[in-house]
Amino acid sequence: MDAISRLLKPRSVAVIGASADVTKTAGRPVSYLVKHGFTGKIFPVNPKASEICGLRCYPDLASLPEVPDVAIVLLGAERAQQAVRELAQLGCSAAIVLASGYTEVGEEGARRQAQLLEAAGSMRILGPNTIGLVNITDGVVLSPSGALEMDHFPAGAVGVVSQSGGILGALLSRAAARGIGLSKLISTSNEVDLELADFIDWLVDDEATKVIALYIETVRDTARFRAAALRAARVGKPIVAFKIGRSEAGAKAAVSHTGALAGADRMYDALFRQAGIIRAERFDDLLDIPAALATGRSLRGKRVAILTSTGGAGTLVSDELGMAGFDTPAPDAATAEALRSLQTGDAAALDRNPIDVTLAGLKPDLLRGAISALLRSPTYDALVVIVGSSALAMPELMANAIKSCLPESDKPIIAYVSPHAPHIAALLTQSGVPAFSAPESCASALGAMFHAGDWKAPDPASNVGATLAPGEIPKGSLDEEQAKRLFAVFGIAGAREIVICTSDEAVAAASALGDRVVLKVLSSEILHKSDVGGVAVSLSSAQIGQKLIDMTAAVKAGAGITPTRFLVQEMVTGGTEMILGMHRDALGTAILLGMGGVTAELLKDTTMRLLPPAGGLTRQEALAMAQELKTWPLLNGYRGREKADVDALVNAIVAFSQMVAALGDRLLEAEINPLFVLKSGEGVRAADGIAVLAE
Repeated sequence: MDAISRLLKPRSVAVIGASADVTKTAGRPVSYLVKHGFTGKIFPVNPKASEICGLRCYPDLASLPEVPDVAIVLLGAERAQQAVRELAQLGCSAAIVLASGYTEVGEEGARRQAQLLEAAGSMRILGPNTIGLVNITDGVVLSPSGALEMDHFPAGAVGVVSQSGGILGALLSRAAARGIGLSKLISTSNEVDLELADFIDWLVDDEATKVIALYIETVRDTARFRAAALRAARVGKPIVAFKIGRSEAGAKAAVSHTGALAGADRMYDALFRQAGIIRAERFDDLLDIPAALATGRSLRGKRVAILTSTGGAGTLVSDELGMAGFDTPAPDAATAEALRSLQTGDAAALDRNPIDVTLAGLKPDLLRGAISALLRSPTYDALVVIVGSSALAMPELMANAIKSCLPESDKPIIAYVSPHAPHIAALLTQSGVPAFSAPESCASALGAMFHAGDWKAPDPASNVGATLAPGEIPKGSLDEEQAKRLFAVFGIAGAREIVICTSDEAVAAASALGDRVVLKVLSSEILHKSDVGGVAVSLSSAQIGQKLIDMTAAVKAGAGITPTRFLVQEMVTGGTEMILGMHRDALGTAILLGMGGVTAELLKDTTMRLLPPAGGLTRQEALAMAQELKTWPLLNGYRGREKADVDALVNAIVAFSQMVAALGDRLLEAEINPLFVLKSGEGVRAADGIAVLAE
């Protein structure tokens, strides 16, 4: 048995600093172990007590009759370090350190945390600053959380890993009230040793866990986290993550547009998307979505039947589903006839959805018949049952009627409880029918079930493109022409252009390049040329000489620099302007794609992908990026528009990502904006670019 398994399934537990006063934090762990039926050995350690909760108390670690599998350390930071050292010397597998005062308090705390890790040696550490863990499956509670005052919490298939201790207790109590069964709950907190990835990996192999829920403050090791998440996805264990810190208030724009368009939270979006993780948009989703996924039912389409006896509630759910991209089609003729045959008296209209079967008086047989008819229908992929106020009188009848239909189909069935009746929602959830008290939750749950069934793991093969010898790598902030030469090395074609210095040279260049050209100032010191009057478009050879003189004066006035070099470029027309850039932060390096041009930051129609540990993006990922844009139809022949050369765009995205991967940390900024995507068969053209490399 490895150390993490011993931590979660210990045969013996030492509680260091245990108190005989169960009202105190230090008195709770022993009390809770006894209360919740831990079957292993418990060794309280406190020199001032002889007995705690009817158990012999030991004065020190040396007095223990055997080496414990796990120790809960309830001492302050300085004393905790010594206890950890002694435990490691004894050969204990793992220690749970509750003390605070480490990295969360600054430099001195960081020093103290490093000393704690050194003291642990090969022993594993959970924490510090943790609330511990709860293994509901096996009756192991290693925590002082007040949520454990509950006499019972349902065991289930959802494993929770939280970087916040307080959130662990909040989820435990909320899940119990909702009838949602959990398997394991682990608070990793400061993660001096054991972290998110370790427990994701462990839960992947845990037979009791079908879904993993994460409360994330930060991902410290992106590569390990992504590898663990992909492993979970490939074995069919969905991960749902709630990430705090979504505000972009602290994001700093870099010299490129990409810096402003990316931001830390967008990076997490990219990481989650690539690793198959479902992002919980609201805190409630962190329980709602796993409760739905734990049923093991996947959604294969987006057509949903809504069965209701109350029109208002049905409309609420229908509206939310529509906003989330689901369809609520009317019943097909055969299904409508089957529903009609169940009615007595004046039948309600059954040619629309929501389907109101007027379930007056709570008739379980009528409900079962309607559910069966909708599950058999080829028109629907899922069913939402609206539970109205009539269920308040006899909730078991309603729950049992729905539950009895579950074996008839593997289509998802969820419930929306219209009255405020938490006990009915809990009863339904425990019966295998996830029940929600908000219509938004119904849409979130079904959306997650569709995502879980639709997600495909990316091709693990790395993309390695061209490379540059050390002597060929430029340095510093490149001007536009230098940047585009760098892009060309990796296979991204630029527009035809000529570098010039004088008006006469400009006239000659314009004559050589065509009827209409673009004139740009060329300087590594001016990255956003249009902001200082450094760009002029659609110039003829007769106009360009004077325009160069005027531009020299404008740039001098706007930027304080007298330009001496210019670029005359062919005028690219008829293409779709894109932006292709890179962004790097603590989470990793990402490739950004979006609609480009001068309105890139205004439109903010972008998507991102993090680079894999080696090489660039795959063609599969590059195409998916293009298709995720709201403006994808512009590339794909919107309203008779000629289709763009998407294949060439995909090649450019892959090539750009290979360049970023090949240059690594030497590449500080890189962006092509605009990248013109011409009509099918004509390729792409890099019309402007930025590149900044380390000196």
